[in-house]
Amino acid sequence: MNAAPAQAQAAPNAPRAHLVIEPVRGWTGGIFNEAWEYRELLYFLVWRDLKVRYKQTAIGAAWAVLQPLLAALLFTVVFSRFAGVPSDGLPYPLFAYAGLLPWQLFSYALTESTNSVVTHQQLIKKIFFPRIFLPLTPVLAALVDFAVAGAVLAVLLAVFKVGVTWKVVVLPLAVALAVLAAFSVAVWLAAANVKYRDVRYAVPFLAQVWFFATPIVYPSSLIPEHLRALWALNPMASVVDIFRWALLGSAPPPLAALGASLAAVLLLLAAGLRFFRSVEATIADLV
Repeated sequence: MNAAPAQAQAAPNAPRAHLVIEPVRGWTGGIFNEAWEYRELLYFLVWRDLKVRYKQTAIGAAWAVLQPLLAALLFTVVFSRFAGVPSDGLPYPLFAYAGLLPWQLFSYALTESTNSVVTHQQLIKKIFFPRIFLPLTPVLAALVDFAVAGAVLAVLLAVFKVGVTWKVVVLPLAVALAVLAAFSVAVWLAAANVKYRDVRYAVPFLAQVWFFATPIVYPSSLIPEHLRALWALNPMASVVDIFRWALLGSAPPPLAALGASLAAVLLLLAAGLRFFRSVEATIADLV
């Protein structure tokens, strides 16, 4: 008769089952399988990013239009009127805005993705989800601003009486290259910022240097011939040239330059995903 109470007393001391959640091993198939499984969460993270960004602002998403538009007007005065920078025979405001449009997408993703992991440290410590979503969210959110600012570009084309041709079908490919370029750099910066907080202070300087290394305020025709091969490694240079060729009829980027840009992005993305995967296991401890 004492057997049952004895078992009851032993039960609390019995080992308890624990559920341990670990990231999928490997960085190729595993990281993409996780992203697909939690794809609905990515949608909500992007929506949350947009809501937080424009919360308690007076003009809301209009900032996505004002920033490149005011910058294009400023560049027209400084670089076109004062410095006499050529624009390949195109109206300079349209020339500058067409370059600023994809750059704004890239620049926002670059700066916001850097702090994405550190900013969400409380969320990381509470629940499991694919950490790769954190640097990816600002990149996808930037596409919304890009679409809003793109509507203004359509108005500018009408104002300057520039007709749209069949070349516009190439624009989605240019946008995809810009997104890949932004994400490939964002993965590196987000992971590096977890280990070294100095990264976030270096990013504004990096963005500024990258801006002037991209033909936004000047045409690619000004690049010396002996620097063209090195210039092709900058994917945003090819993106800007494609935009101007597709919309404004300027000279297209050489196919060799496009190939070099794409190869640089894919190589940087593959190495960045591997680096992020190596840091991922210790993110919760480092942040």
